[in-house]
Amino acid sequence: MIFFALFCYFALMVAALAIFLFPSFRERVLRATITLTTATAVFFIKLGHRFGLVSEASFQLVRDGGLGVRTFAVRHRYLLLSGMGLLVIPVMLSVAFGTGRVLFFDDSTATSDPKIEALLKGEQLVPPPALPPEIFATAEVEQVRPLTKEGSRDWAVLDADFRNRLLLVYKIMKEKHGYDLALLEGYRSPERQAKLAALGNTVTLAKANQSYHQYGLAADNAFYRNGKLVISERDPWAMEGYRLYGEVAESVGLVWGGRWSSIKDYGHVEYRKPGFKLPRD
Repeated sequence: MIFFALFCYFALMVAALAIFLFPSFRERVLRATITLTTATAVFFIKLGHRFGLVSEASFQLVRDGGLGVRTFAVRHRYLLLSGMGLLVIPVMLSVAFGTGRVLFFDDSTATSDPKIEALLKGEQLVPPPALPPEIFATAEVEQVRPLTKEGSRDWAVLDADFRNRLLLVYKIMKEKHGYDLALLEGYRSPERQAKLAALGNTVTLAKANQSYHQYGLAADNAFYRNGKLVISERDPWAMEGYRLYGEVAESVGLVWGGRWSSIKDYGHVEYRKPGFKLPRD
């Protein structure tokens, strides 16, 4: 491909030099170009006229206009040739010395975001060590998130793609922002979903099988500091963490509950997996 491009570039440069150095050759090239262009235009106009697509009056007007264009082109031939050179030469330079992809857009590597690149490379991240069960059963946790101690924190039952995205969020929050995250609950059975829904709208609006938790595509998370879970948004440190957590989650393709217009759930993230549709009543 590169040799063909170099050959085309060389031929174009020779032709360009001949056009500018030899007036007789320049005149012939210009006349040939104008003749070919006019003949092509007249051919299509006649064809349209033959099949009734172009009226007689329009045919005469276009033909007369074509003669005017020919006169204009001859009069301003040097300007037109210079303009053609300015258009063609950069393209040929790009073909000859570039990657060979001219006028084509390849968006497969358009992203430079390291978070997305890590996902595309299939980086396998390891879940953090399990925390002691008692930290999920404190009065503070129970007040903010009832029945958290009964939730599943098994990373293995989460959807693999969602798990990898969430672990990437954990990694970025730790390394870039200094926040340790803890999984409060991942997969949730339909029975548990119904049990939480019975506690009222302040806990959840979703009934059984209406939450991404039932399909391993959602998780509730909180911050872990000094051996304790920090869940409440009243803590300024935690609220700033939730803001960063939401930005990072969205940057890797997750939906953040803190963006919801109804009841905000700052610790919740879910993955709207392509091809998956959540059942609704």
